[in-house]
Amino acid sequence: MTNAHSTAATLTSLPLFPLGTVLFPGGVLPLRIFEVRYLDMVGKCHKVGAPFGVVGLTEGHEVRKAGQGAENFHDVGTLANIVELASPQAGLLVVRCEGAQRFKVQNRELLKHGLWVAQVERVADDALVAIPPDLQPVAQALERLIESLRARQISQSQAAGSPPDPDPRDLPFQTPYQLQDCAWVANRWCELLPMPQQTKQHL
Repeated sequence: MTNAHSTAATLTSLPLFPLGTVLFPGGVLPLRIFEVRYLDMVGKCHKVGAPFGVVGLTEGHEVRKAGQGAENFHDVGTLANIVELASPQAGLLVVRCEGAQRFKVQNRELLKHGLWVAQVERVADDALVAIPPDLQPVAQALERLIESLRARQISQSQAAGSPPDPDPRDLPFQTPYQLQDCAWVANRWCELLPMPQQTKQHL
């Protein structure tokens, strides 16, 4: 969904999905979509392999209600790539998205059917920086947590009589795990730690 005259760093008419959560690069975002404005948007994005933008709400609700004004949201968000999509019933999409590059909203427009679109400028990816020795315990703690979640997943799968090797995609992390990269480890801790949305947005 790029304009022919866009630069590599700019996207025009990027559809936005304001949410009460913050998506970090490399993060996993599962969604159940039933609003018409988003069913159409996600279907079109999936068909052409284009991302949509996730932005954190500052006013309004994820699901629009009668009489409710338009949403307001932060100017910095994250591109979301659709990696899985299923339609278990009419009027419902279940999707799994992966956070990609951050962006900054330059101009926004609310279309008549309630969908926000924007011209955005991509924010440079985090630099690849190895975990320094004094911060290795932070990465090691995350690795232990991932192993613990994996062990719990296997235990629950066995108790339910499911295959003994459950799908790693059911974990809240996207493989491959980049436990030696500062940005990847920091983003995963930002997702996991119990912090207000405003703090996560700042981070």
